[in-house]
Amino acid sequence: MFNFFSARRPSTLAPKAMIASSHPLSTAVGHEILAQGGNAVDAALAAVAVQCVVDPLMTGIGGDCFALYAPKGGKVKALNGSGRAPAAATIEALKAAGLTDSIPQTSPHAVTIPGAISAWCRLHEDHGSLPLDLLFSRAIGYAENGYPVTPRVAMDWAANAASVGGDEHAAKLFLPGGKAPSVGQMHAQPLLGTRLREIAAKGAAAFYEGEVAAKMTAHLRSLGGLHTEEDFHEARDQAHWVDPISASYGGYDVYECPPNGQGLAALLILQILSRFDMGKGLSEADRIHLHAEATKLAYHHRDALISDPASCPDVIETLLSDKVVDRLAARIDMHRALPPTLWDEPEHKDTIYLCVVDEDGNALSFINSIFHGFGSTRLDPATGVLFHSRGASFRLIEGHPNAIAPRKRPMHTIIPGMLCKDGIASMPFGVMGGQYQAAGHAAFLSAVLDLGMDLQEAMDAPRSFAHGGELQIEPGVSEEARADLVSRGHVLALQTSPIGGSQAIRICPETGVLTGASDTRKDGMALGF
Repeated sequence: MFNFFSARRPSTLAPKAMIASSHPLSTAVGHEILAQGGNAVDAALAAVAVQCVVDPLMTGIGGDCFALYAPKGGKVKALNGSGRAPAAATIEALKAAGLTDSIPQTSPHAVTIPGAISAWCRLHEDHGSLPLDLLFSRAIGYAENGYPVTPRVAMDWAANAASVGGDEHAAKLFLPGGKAPSVGQMHAQPLLGTRLREIAAKGAAAFYEGEVAAKMTAHLRSLGGLHTEEDFHEARDQAHWVDPISASYGGYDVYECPPNGQGLAALLILQILSRFDMGKGLSEADRIHLHAEATKLAYHHRDALISDPASCPDVIETLLSDKVVDRLAARIDMHRALPPTLWDEPEHKDTIYLCVVDEDGNALSFINSIFHGFGSTRLDPATGVLFHSRGASFRLIEGHPNAIAPRKRPMHTIIPGMLCKDGIASMPFGVMGGQYQAAGHAAFLSAVLDLGMDLQEAMDAPRSFAHGGELQIEPGVSEEARADLVSRGHVLALQTSPIGGSQAIRICPETGVLTGASDTRKDGMALGF
């Protein structure tokens, strides 16, 4: 029985349709579209459009998108809506521009051609049922007339105020009066409303062609970027369907998008954990330790091998082979932590995730991101488009699989997930948090499948993340477990802000009843009917 004195909320139950997102206005519009007869794709597009307005530091039309779509009774399909580097982007060109070891967040070279709008329009054309002007109407209204800033958005906004203040155009829009908006303060983005109106009327061409593309190109080039109008024109149809990748865990099949996303790392962590008994017999410290060690091993291989699929052939088969997984699992010592030097990737943690199941049983797992807080922080004043910073993931190392190159996609941290049973979708799910996402997928699924936790309970459980030479832990990790982990050699870092966020909707195969949850670390909710 649920403990109503726990200060937690229970999971949401509904018999027909449901949406879960990390913002209440996004969930509300998705629910509204479902109630009007819209399908999962319609609801997701309406919700993400709203979130691009009301949660601008986490997502936007100048970002990228991935999705997993499972039509009722059909096979899961994956949508890659990530952007490519400009045709002129080479290691030599960037080094000539003064870059050496990495691409900074605010550099124009961190801006790959945004893929989100290409992905939205591909999804809508192939599986949507309601017109885009209807789907975007709430988002346009919030953009033009204003919206109240919610608590978690306000906290994150304030934490990123210094970085967004470095761009005069972004500062003018996002720091009214010279500071981040407070909780409940109204904020508007009129130019973003105009962009959404144009996309609703003309589709992807409104973003990637014509005057808007010319203005975005001009602004990026004024900052020193290598972008051309042709780069934008080529990107109009860059979003494409691909076969997902999968692995078994706990009697289910876990589906992820293939590289250039890090979903492969999530599957690798799960496969390593499958070599251990992850049930209720483990102590809290044992579970955290195993998760940390599997994460270090998987992320080390992620950073070394995962990139644009054209640059990492056979990596999926290699990393998920029994031989490799057994060898990696054998490296884990239950009494001693692996050295922290396995990790060499910077932290990124800004994304939104949502999932939908409609009345017909179609399920969609959907993620949209601008990477860092406020992305690159570079705002084009003529179009109101805030550009993401996904190109910061590229390496400037000759021969590295993830080295920047013309028209290449970088390794991505954003990953939607889908759980299936006997070929039928069982649960769209996702975990936000940049680098944490692959580790978060594994931790969440283990809590649900190994420990039998309710969805909301699994989301609310204290989190940990082996990152940057330390083991990040949330305050809910017990003192006993902390002491045990230190004795094994972990360097603990108590977090002052939450690790990630998540949403999920589980479909009962017998009754069709939907159970949804939305992470209490965010402002959102799951809502259905």
